[in-house]
Amino acid sequence: MKNNIIAKHCYANSSAQKLRLISNLIRGLKVLKALEILKYNSKKASNLIKKVLNSAIANSKKKFKNINSLYIKKIYIDEGSRTKRIFPRAKGKTDYILKRTSHINIMLSIN
Repeated sequence: MKNNIIAKHCYANSSAQKLRLISNLIRGLKVLKALEILKYNSKKASNLIKKVLNSAIANSKKKFKNINSLYIKKIYIDEGSRTKRIFPRAKGKTDYILKRTSHINIMLSIN
C-alpha cells in the first residue's frame, strides 16, 4: 500500500453502466496511454474519468517524480444514490425518472 495513489470522485452525474464502458478500456494501462485514449474518446464518461485520473496524477507528484512508470492498478465504478423525478403522463398518471449517480475510484501504482 506504500506505492499506491488513490483518487475518488463521489456522486458523478452519470450511470455506472456508462462509466464502466470507458473504465474497461483503460484498466491496467500506463497512465500516459490511458490519458491519450480518454482524450480522443467522445463520450461524457471519458471526461469524468479523465478528471479523476488527472487528480490521481497530481496526488502522485508528491511521492514520485517520474509519472512515466505509473500504471492503473485498479479502477472501479460503484453505484451512487438515485434521485427520483416525477414525469407527468396521460390521464393524470405519473412516471418516475431515476437520475443515477456513480462513484469513480482509481488506484495508481508504480512498476
